[in-house]
Amino acid sequence: MTFNIELAGIPIQICCKYKINKDFFVEYLTDRQPELTVIPAEEDIQRTKRVLEQMAEREGKQYSWFSDSCYLENNTIHALISEKLVPYNTLLFHGSALCMDGEAVIFTAPSGTGKSTQARLWRELFGSRVQMINDDKPLIRTEDNKIIVYGSPWNGKHSLSSNISAPLKAILLVTRSGKNRLEPLSRADAFETMIRQGYISENPETRLKILSMERLISETVPFYRMYCNLEREAAQTAWAGIQTGQYLSNP
Repeated sequence: MTFNIELAGIPIQICCKYKINKDFFVEYLTDRQPELTVIPAEEDIQRTKRVLEQMAEREGKQYSWFSDSCYLENNTIHALISEKLVPYNTLLFHGSALCMDGEAVIFTAPSGTGKSTQARLWRELFGSRVQMINDDKPLIRTEDNKIIVYGSPWNGKHSLSSNISAPLKAILLVTRSGKNRLEPLSRADAFETMIRQGYISENPETRLKILSMERLISETVPFYRMYCNLEREAAQTAWAGIQTGQYLSNP
């Protein structure tokens, strides 16, 4: 089946076998004329399977659903879209993104550190001022000297996302701590964070384009190391620090 979606403002035509994968994109369907096309070939699907198996082996885990054709097709579409969006100045990023008072804040860190937990604390504390953009894989697009965060349907185990966008206000590198404090990251550390958490391509030209985007974002957007516990005060400290752009601490 063939249908059109829109991600990060870019209309994309998708050809797939399984209706469940069309349903997956229901909030992103569009009638706009596509600018690019994604057709998962068998070699693409097998490459996706190998990558997933290698990841599982590194983590010492076994996943039976790697043999599920629908699952593999979905992940292959994801990989192909991530690659094809790069020339459109759009980067897939690993993090939990929310919209606070009309601006985007992204929590990022290695898996299991507490990105989603911090996003939840912000929703609990600030209520209707917060809307989730994406809880796992938001898209960051550089356009017209602006850096915009967009939702995507790949939204993590809690399935939290919205088909919305917002200008990027800050990126917070989450670090667990008994004491809440916010410290600005150097541009070098910000760039390293982008490299670690951004999409990685096997194509040399695409890698150079990605590095260019990551450098631009790291030199334009404020980055902070967010030392935090699991209390709402962590959200208060972080938001106050972002607003002032200064070092803040809260016991």
